[in-house]
Amino acid sequence: MRAEAPGPRRPPLGVEACGGDPPCWEGQVPDHRDQPPAPPLDLSTPAQVHDLVTTFYREIVFDDLLEPVFGEVAEVDWAEHIPRLIDYWCWILFATHPYPGAVTRTHRHLHGLQAIEPAHCDRWFELWTRCIDERWSGPCADHAKRHAHTLMAGMAKRIFGFAWPGEGAPATSPGPRRDPR
Repeated sequence: MRAEAPGPRRPPLGVEACGGDPPCWEGQVPDHRDQPPAPPLDLSTPAQVHDLVTTFYREIVFDDLLEPVFGEVAEVDWAEHIPRLIDYWCWILFATHPYPGAVTRTHRHLHGLQAIEPAHCDRWFELWTRCIDERWSGPCADHAKRHAHTLMAGMAKRIFGFAWPGEGAPATSPGPRRDPR
């Protein structure tokens, strides 16, 4: 049996860095928990549009009212659809290259398969604005909400056959279109 040296026990070599109190307890690192949260960023880059679109359509997939329309009726291929939607919203918000898709034709076809009703429009707009409001604030975020409202109202009137007022409609002033570069 090996005899131990007298005095305090020391951890094996290299273990000091893995244990002990966190640096913030000793005042070595500032504690930001008491600080107010940073204000939300504006929806001003293609990466943020990507995050918005993927977050929004993740909500759609788990929504009891909208998922059957997207999943069972339209049989949306998300791997193909999401990049198109990102391109569409970048075009709307930043005036990037023109969107090559056929928004009206696509939704007219969908409405022919299953009637789109005001409740669908309400829920879509509610989820869209909630996803924006949870993470972004500013002129581009406001423009994304205004455009979504205008788009939904136009499709409801011209394609779905009803007037859609859209509760909580944002102001209708024109929003910025800028190049994020």
